[in-house]
Amino acid sequence: MSNLTNQRRMASQVLDCGLDRVWLDPEQSEKIAEAITREDIRGLISEGFIKAKKVKGVSRGRARIVAEKRAYGHRKGPGSRKGKKGARTNSKELWMKKIRALRKKLKEMRANETLDKKTFCRYYRKAKGGEFRNTAHLEAHIQAELKK
Repeated sequence: MSNLTNQRRMASQVLDCGLDRVWLDPEQSEKIAEAITREDIRGLISEGFIKAKKVKGVSRGRARIVAEKRAYGHRKGPGSRKGKKGARTNSKELWMKKIRALRKKLKEMRANETLDKKTFCRYYRKAKGGEFRNTAHLEAHIQAELKK
C-alpha cells in the first residue's frame, strides 16, 4: 500500500477538516496516490473517492432520560440536592404563586356573592399578611366564619 499522507493532508485542507476525518477509499488507493495537486484532490472528492467523515459528538441520550425522569419528580432526593431550599425554589416566586391563587379565589367568591365587599377586603388583607397557607385553608376559614 502506498503512502498517502500528502494526499490526506491536502484533502484535509480542501475539505476544511482534520486529518482524522478524511476518508480515503481503500479500493482506489492507486488512483489517490497519483493525485499530486489540490486540483486532483478536488476531482477525487467530486468522484466520491475522498470524503470528510461526520463530526463525532457527545450523545445526549442519557441526559435526556435523566431530564425526563426529573420532570415527573424522580432523582430529586436529598442526595441530589446542592443548594438550600430557598435557592432551589425562590421564596418570592412561591409567595407570588400562593398570593395570586388566593386573590383569584377571593375575587371569584366576591363575584358569585359568597363574600360581601367588607369581608372580601378583610380576607384580602389577611391573605396579604400571610395568614393562609393555600386556597383550601382560606376556604376553611371562610366556611367557619359563615357558620357562626
